Amino acid sequence: MAMRHRARSAPSSPLTPSSTMRFMSRDIRAKKIFGFSVSLILINLASIMERADENLLPAVYKEVSAAFNAGPADLGYLTFLMNFLKSIASPLAGVLALHYDRPTVLAIGTVFWALSTGAVGVSQHFRQVAFWRAVNGLGLAIVIPALQSFIADSYKDGTRGAGFGLLSLIGAIGGIGGSILATIMAGNDYWGLAGWRVAFIMVALVSLIIGILVYLYATDPRKIPGNHLLDDDDYERLHLVSKDVLPPPSIWRDSLVATRSVMKVRTFQIIVLQGIIGSLPWTAIVFFTMWFELIGFDNNSSAALNSLFAIGCASGAFLGGVIADRLSRHFPDSARVMCAQFSAFMGIPFSWILLTVIPQSVDYWSAYAVTLFFMGITISWCATSANNPMFAEVVPPKHRTMIYAFDRAFEGSFASLAAPAVGLVTEKIYGYDSKTVNLANGSAEGAYALSRGLLTMMIVPFGVCVLFYSPLYLVFKHDRENAKLSSFKDQEMV
Repeated sequence: MAMRHRARSAPSSPLTPSSTMRFMSRDIRAKKIFGFSVSLILINLASIMERADENLLPAVYKEVSAAFNAGPADLGYLTFLMNFLKSIASPLAGVLALHYDRPTVLAIGTVFWALSTGAVGVSQHFRQVAFWRAVNGLGLAIVIPALQSFIADSYKDGTRGAGFGLLSLIGAIGGIGGSILATIMAGNDYWGLAGWRVAFIMVALVSLIIGILVYLYATDPRKIPGNHLLDDDDYERLHLVSKDVLPPPSIWRDSLVATRSVMKVRTFQIIVLQGIIGSLPWTAIVFFTMWFELIGFDNNSSAALNSLFAIGCASGAFLGGVIADRLSRHFPDSARVMCAQFSAFMGIPFSWILLTVIPQSVDYWSAYAVTLFFMGITISWCATSANNPMFAEVVPPKHRTMIYAFDRAFEGSFASLAAPAVGLVTEKIYGYDSKTVNLANGSAEGAYALSRGLLTMMIVPFGVCVLFYSPLYLVFKHDRENAKLSSFKDQEMV
């Protein structure tokens, strides 16, 4: 934190940064560990804990179901509450990022999610769990868009696919760790507490520590002179505004201007439209752990299957980002769209094989493992190969947090309906009965009902998603050129 304040010391001239400022800016940029920027290391650590937090509850659905006598629909509502709040509150991240350093924004969100995660671990009633999951969603709403825009500002055009892929790959470590930790600990007691409760408390403490470190030591790339996004005049203007040398802008006026700028971008509209449908399968996937355990797999086997799927998704996200970067050098207007359509299409055959072709028996663990791994590799490209890099190219840099925030707001709010929808379809159409299903030893009837509910919420959305990407072939180039022109005009005004 002290480093950030020293970098903003008053300049000796209204037009040229002082030699002291130049020295401090070089010092900030020189902060590296083993050749990696401290800021990016801390941002990726925050991503690890964010993904760990998201994966905790789905990994212990069975134990939570037993502790609170909750069925799939009730569990789905918990996921709905978190995802819905995470979505509708996302524009708050964009508003905060217009006027504060993103490390500060990240720290605020981390405090919300860490405290609420710890509170879930000590909750004694289902309503308490529901309340704290909603608060958890508020924290994640602030963190996720800030993380995405931080990465977008840290990489240049043509390399952002790899940058977002690396963030996803590293963040997946947290998802895998959180899932494994919760699933394995769930079967034991520690110091008189159920294992799943201890897992929530542990993740909360580590998340809080990471948030404090981000606040103290991470540096917003917008504030670093010499960054490819800012020239000296841009930095000087930001410095003068921060010192109240120039009139402070209206937070509401700036937010409204940014919102209008984002909303009228057709590329944004199309990606959000496909994302509303394309996010449904990913929300439904949170029931995989419960489905594995209903088949009869124990905690360790279920954790291993989830880990293989997560490893596949992480590897695929990075692979998709790199492939799209390479192809976009030759086909800048269409390569990212083609990669996204390929990835969405692959969700159809893999979902069918996983949920209907492989017999639902513990004897087929290897078949599930192979299918889940390759499914993860192929269906995880859309965000890193297309959505996130394209967002960064169709708006000026100052509006990037806002575009990621509104993307989460629209996509997530609708996608959050998938979890309770899976529960309702499973119970009302396919006859799942939480009172008769034996969660301890598995249930063939319960596994079959849940698999059909999952199938319903996966195959159709994947197919629709492929179609909805198509208009981007016509509009992306135009929006990208408009964003470059807008950035050029802003620089001339400065």
